[in-house]
Amino acid sequence: MTMTVAQPNAIGAPGYNAEVPCVRESVSRARALVSNVLAAWGMDDDVADCGKIIVTELLANAVEHTETPVSKVIIERPSNGAVRIGVSDRSHGAPRLKTAAQNAESGRGLSLVAAMSSRWGYDRHPWGKVTWAVIEASAWREQ
Repeated sequence: MTMTVAQPNAIGAPGYNAEVPCVRESVSRARALVSNVLAAWGMDDDVADCGKIIVTELLANAVEHTETPVSKVIIERPSNGAVRIGVSDRSHGAPRLKTAAQNAESGRGLSLVAAMSSRWGYDRHPWGKVTWAVIEASAWREQ
């Protein structure tokens, strides 16, 4: 079993990251990391629940659609009221929103991410990409 240790970012906005094997079994570890970080930052349960769903979908996409042995889960706080959650993979393919058939068992992950975030996207790198989503904590408090 591989031990995952969260590493705080030393420069820029507060943040944490952890490497996890890119397998379905890592989703629960990624969710726990997001939950713990958002709790430490004092984010409310709605934001934490949203963050856990987003990291689940982003990591599930990396597992399903890429041949990545290890993904990095990145949790940043670009401003006081925002949280940015990202998942790295080695693929250069752009993530795409799809319209899933009503009876389809998959194909709705990025639609969920788009609905639960103020914005989402991906950053290309020479080694692959990081797909990310931003949650605006203040927007959740107003609902």
